[in-house]
Amino acid sequence: MTKVVDFLIKFVPLKWFLPNYMRIFMKYYLCFILATTGFGVFGQGSNFNSQRNWSRNKKELVFNAGVTQFLGDLGGKNKIGKDYSLADIDIPSTGVNFGVGYRFRFKPHFATTSLLNFGLLRGDDNNTTEIARSNRNLHFRSQIITFHQRFEWIVFANEKYGKRFSIAGAKGFKEHHEQFYVFSGIGVTYFNPQAEYNGSWENLRPLKTEGQGLAGGAKAYGPVTASIPFGVGFRMSLAGMWRIGIEATYFKTFTDYLDDVSTVYFDPAILAQEVSPLAAALSNPSTTHPEWYNPGSQRGDNNLDAYFYLNFTISKNITYRAMSNKGRIVKYKGGRAKF
Repeated sequence: MTKVVDFLIKFVPLKWFLPNYMRIFMKYYLCFILATTGFGVFGQGSNFNSQRNWSRNKKELVFNAGVTQFLGDLGGKNKIGKDYSLADIDIPSTGVNFGVGYRFRFKPHFATTSLLNFGLLRGDDNNTTEIARSNRNLHFRSQIITFHQRFEWIVFANEKYGKRFSIAGAKGFKEHHEQFYVFSGIGVTYFNPQAEYNGSWENLRPLKTEGQGLAGGAKAYGPVTASIPFGVGFRMSLAGMWRIGIEATYFKTFTDYLDDVSTVYFDPAILAQEVSPLAAALSNPSTTHPEWYNPGSQRGDNNLDAYFYLNFTISKNITYRAMSNKGRIVKYKGGRAKF
C-alpha cells in the first residue's frame, strides 16, 4: 500500500514545497483513505441515506476542488481594507485548492469529516488603487496544506426512495437525496509565504523582513498554525452511490504571517547587514514613495489572517454493510440461505 502511495505522491504538483514531516503525514493519511476505499469497492451497492436506513450509508470518501481567497493585509478592493471581510476580496489573486477526505455519519443529523487540502493563497498590492496599499507594493504567494477535523450538523435532509423497479405503468415517489448542513471544527495549516524577486520566488520567513528574532524586531513565527473552519454546504444525489455538492468554508487562523506582513517596517540597513541585501529589498519594495515607509511606520496590522474556500465536492458511499430482514447488521458473504 505504501509503495502505491509513494508512486501517487510523485504526481502531486505541489510536492516541492512539502517538508519531510508533512510528506510522512500525507503518505500514511492517503494509505488510510485507500484502504478504506477498498472495503467500499467490494461491498454491496445501495442507494444513499434515507430516513429509515441512514446507518447503511455512514461512510463516504470525499473529494473536493475549487478556489481560494486570502483575507489579510495584502491586496483587496480599491478602498481601505476590511479585516476578515469578503467585501475585500481580491479577484485577480484567486488561487486554487483540492483535497480528499473521509466522512462518517454517526447520527441521522450529525456527521464528522476528516479532510486534507492542498491550496495556493495569493495577495498583491498592485491589484488595488487604494493609495497607501498600492504604493506599499508588497505581494506574496503561499502554498498551504490544511488538515482539519470538522463536526457537521445536517440542518435539512430530504432523503426518500422512489419506485425500486422500472415497471411499465408502476407509480412511485420521486427520489430525493438532498442535504443542507453547517459545520465547524479544528485544524492545522502549514504555510510558506514567498515573494518574487528578479524572476525568482524567494521564501520570506528566513529573510526576517520585519526583523523577526533580531533586536528590536518582531517575534519569530513558525510555518504551522492552528485553524478553525466555519462553513455551509449543500449536497444532492448524482447517481446510485455518488453525490455532488458545493461548500463554502471560512478558515480563521492564529497567525498574522500567512502573507509575511504584520507589524512595522524594520531598518533595512540592519537587515542587509545581519540577514542579506535580499531581505532589505523585499522588506520595502516600494518604488514610488519608499520614504512613506520608514523604519517604525506601519507595514501591516496585528489582526490574525484568514482565508476562504469555495469548493465543488463529490462523494462516494463506501459503506459495505447491509441490513438483514431482522434489522441486524450483517456482512454479505454470497450464496443463499437454506430453504
